[in-house]
Amino acid sequence: MMTFEGLGLDGRLVQATDALGFKQPTPIQEKAIPVLLSGTKDLVGLAQTGTGKTAAFGLPLLHLIDEKDRFPRALIVCPTRELCLQIVNEMELFKKFIPGMHVVAVYGGTSIGAQIRELKRGVQIVVATPGRLIDLIERKAINLEQIKYVVLDEADEMLNMGFQDDIEFILQNTPNRDSTWLFSATMPPEIRRVSKKYMQQPVEVTVGKVNTANKNIDHQYYVTSAQHRYQALKRLIDFNPGIYGIIFTRTKADAQDIAEKLTREGYDIDALHGDLTQQQRDKVMGEFREKTLQLLIATDVAARGIDVQGITHVINYELPDDVEVYTHRSGRTGRAGNTGICMSIVHTREIGKVRQIERMVQVPFHKLEIPSGKDVCRKQFYHFMDNLLQLDIDDTSYEPYLPMLEEKFASVGKEEILKRLAAQEFSRFLKYYENAEDLNVRERVREYNSRDSRSAYGDRRDAGRRTDSRREYGNRNGGGGYARLFVNLGTKDGFYKSSFLQFILDMSDLKKEVLGRVDMKEMNSWIEIDKKAAGQMIRSIDGKKYKGRSIRMNDADSRR
Repeated sequence: MMTFEGLGLDGRLVQATDALGFKQPTPIQEKAIPVLLSGTKDLVGLAQTGTGKTAAFGLPLLHLIDEKDRFPRALIVCPTRELCLQIVNEMELFKKFIPGMHVVAVYGGTSIGAQIRELKRGVQIVVATPGRLIDLIERKAINLEQIKYVVLDEADEMLNMGFQDDIEFILQNTPNRDSTWLFSATMPPEIRRVSKKYMQQPVEVTVGKVNTANKNIDHQYYVTSAQHRYQALKRLIDFNPGIYGIIFTRTKADAQDIAEKLTREGYDIDALHGDLTQQQRDKVMGEFREKTLQLLIATDVAARGIDVQGITHVINYELPDDVEVYTHRSGRTGRAGNTGICMSIVHTREIGKVRQIERMVQVPFHKLEIPSGKDVCRKQFYHFMDNLLQLDIDDTSYEPYLPMLEEKFASVGKEEILKRLAAQEFSRFLKYYENAEDLNVRERVREYNSRDSRSAYGDRRDAGRRTDSRREYGNRNGGGGYARLFVNLGTKDGFYKSSFLQFILDMSDLKKEVLGRVDMKEMNSWIEIDKKAAGQMIRSIDGKKYKGRSIRMNDADSRR
């Protein structure tokens, strides 16, 4: 059995891992650490989130850097404030017995002056988000001339969030680096391009297969109609009374709407989306980490870099378009060797998409029935009884009140007490589920399953022809139809299809149902949209700024 000492680490680091209770390195640590300690210049490390990547690069950095230096020697770049703070917290634990080593976090949403003062005190390792780091570079508040090691953590997420230009700018401003270490959960083409441009014959260390999902996660899906999606979500939450999880939506409007509905119905939930200030975001995340909130509902962009221990469930309110996005969503649970559950609520037209994701992430998906109302009540009763039996009754503080209780309940039988307890706890719950309808959709499921070999992401020629004919029919008969919009945003701006869709829907506050086909090119894109919604989208997006340049959006047909 491999140990941290056997990896060749500094004795003080081994002492720190022992103090943390880490006895055996994870697979990515076991593979990456010896390679990095051997003096390897460049490395690409591929492993799922929650597999110990921070220690895989953090321990070698602490081993290789001289604590006597009083200037930045290593730079770790990550996508979000949350991940930035998480990395620093872990590095602080690892360097516990190296008092001369200093690690500082720099990120947006807080005082840049305080961060500049901290940098001036002398620091060896800087952990930064791209935007704040570039701000510091342009202010000449940080000197990267003596940076020897650059680590890009969650590189795929940074590129998916549109940080490619920022990453290239940062790499150009660390001209004297000896080594570049890139860690990622997936390997999209953009990462290949960055590695070829800025790395020299990098060693590639892979744990598991690229783009595969965590084997500790049970992947489940539930089939219902589109109009019953919200009721199905409630049913699944109620059927898992001990749930501590994240619900993913495509748009911030959906996230806010669902959070408000569930809050009104008594659930401990809040939303995380792009409209929140940093202070509001910190408040929500603090409550979620402390488990004051049982559920967090978030968009993909807002949830980037979130790493919270103990998440039991991830629920896809809707499936994402990209497999990489599904991998990141599901990876929020089942971390650090724990098990987890990823549930997806789908309708019959999405079963082919489920099969495609299943093939690409190379784990089986299990189709389960949405529980009936009686099933939910039964599960809640069992949970209540288990909690009741597990209560600690050794506390003597209420013993003076026992005679009064015995006197009060002297004429009440055990069965009646149990009934009264159940009525107090469940009367509203039982009434709600008394005549609950069956939310499962079984019609035509066999037909869709028989088409599993037809990719929902790949061969859509027949479906495309049917869709096109319907649109053409609608246009000819004046029955609504689609408009075709042009926008000067494309893949060069760092968008994947899913992030682009979320961006335009968030900007316009429209529902995804109004969209048809979206054709993305490098420099621009064309969007099919319900004619009735086209004007609202143009008004919401045309003339707005993205990365400092104006967005142009107009009716593509009018350009001819």
